[in-house]
Amino acid sequence: MVRTITSRMLLAAALVAGLAACGNETPAEQAPADAVPAAGAPSAIKERQDNFKAIGKAFKAVRAELEKDTPDFGVISTNANEINTLGAKIEGYFPAGTSVEDGYKTEALPAIWAKPEEFKAANQKLLDESAKLSTVAADGDKAAVTAQVMALGGACKGCHEKFRVDDEK
Repeated sequence: MVRTITSRMLLAAALVAGLAACGNETPAEQAPADAVPAAGAPSAIKERQDNFKAIGKAFKAVRAELEKDTPDFGVISTNANEINTLGAKIEGYFPAGTSVEDGYKTEALPAIWAKPEEFKAANQKLLDESAKLSTVAADGDKAAVTAQVMALGGACKGCHEKFRVDDEK
């Protein structure tokens, strides 16, 4: 019984860490006081924000399954594929002229445009880890899926740390 409780506590901790990395539940976006609201921004900003919200929603669905005693690995695989599909669109959502420096209210840091190869590599990590999650989910091993969800959360966190406004401030 102690082992079951400990295992559940570890799983819960892992899921919380994943939520922090991939979830999109942040306070109001931070930008300079004179920034133009996102509503007046190019459509790429709204599209990228919607895309990231959809990634967060898919990640939450994965976490919800892992909280169950008997997760539906098909649901996990489907959502991992959704994250991968949405992740493949990320690069196209950051055209020049859509940053905070251009006067728009966005959490996208200027590093995205200053270090495009690093940003591309971070995005590729998301694609790789979400593809692995889909593959691992097919095996139906909850422990392996949990470990891969942690790896996927790490990919999200790695990108957020370098390319997204720190919403913890």
